[in-house]
Amino acid sequence: MLPNFGNDPDAFGRFAERFARYMGTANFLFYMTIFVIVWIAFNVVGLFGFQWDPYPFILLNLFFSTQASYAAPLILLAQNRQDDRDRVTIEQDRARDERNLADTEYLTREVAALRIVLREVATRDYVRAELRSLLSDLLEAQDELRPNNSTGSNNGEKAKEKIKDKRNKQRNPPTQQIPKIHPAHSSADQPAPDLSAVGTSPTQHSGPPAQPES
Repeated sequence: MLPNFGNDPDAFGRFAERFARYMGTANFLFYMTIFVIVWIAFNVVGLFGFQWDPYPFILLNLFFSTQASYAAPLILLAQNRQDDRDRVTIEQDRARDERNLADTEYLTREVAALRIVLREVATRDYVRAELRSLLSDLLEAQDELRPNNSTGSNNGEKAKEKIKDKRNKQRNPPTQQIPKIHPAHSSADQPAPDLSAVGTSPTQHSGPPAQPES
C-alpha cells in the first residue's frame, strides 16, 4: 500500500510538486476552513458527547504545526525541481540563441558575398544600353554605306573599322597622360652669353662702330 520510491527516484518529487500545487489553490483553503470550523464546533458544543479537544484546542494546534513542518520541505522540494527545470530551459534557450546567431552571421556573410558577385554581373540596364549603342552604330554604318555603294568594298571595310574604333573608345576610354618634362641643359652645354650685346639691339651690331665726330 505504501509508495515505493526506490524504482523511480523522481516519484517523491512529483508527489511533492502535486502537494505544493494543491496547497496553493482555493479548494485547499476552503476545505481547510470547513475542517477547522467543524473541529471547533464539536469541541465547544460537545455534540453527541464528542469533545476530544477542549479549549484551547491543543490537539488542533499540534495538527497545524505538524502540517506546517511537512508542508515547508515539500514546497521547497517542489521549488528546487522547478529551479532545475528552469535552469535546463535557460541552457536550451541559450544554445538555441547561439545557433540562431551563428546562422544569422552565416547568412550575412552569404548575402555580402552575393552582393560582391552581383556587382560584377551585367545588369539589365547595362545590357540594354550596350544594345542601344550597338544599334545606333549599326544604323550609322548603314547610313554611311547607302550613298557609297558604287565605290566598292573599300568603303565597307572603312565603315567596319570606324565602328570598331568607336566601340573600343567607348569600352576603353583614353586616360589622361602625364606630360613629359625634358631635363634642363647644364651650363656647360649652353653657349656663354655675349656681354657686349647686353642692352643693345641686334641692328647695332650689324656693322662697325660709328666714329666720333671731330
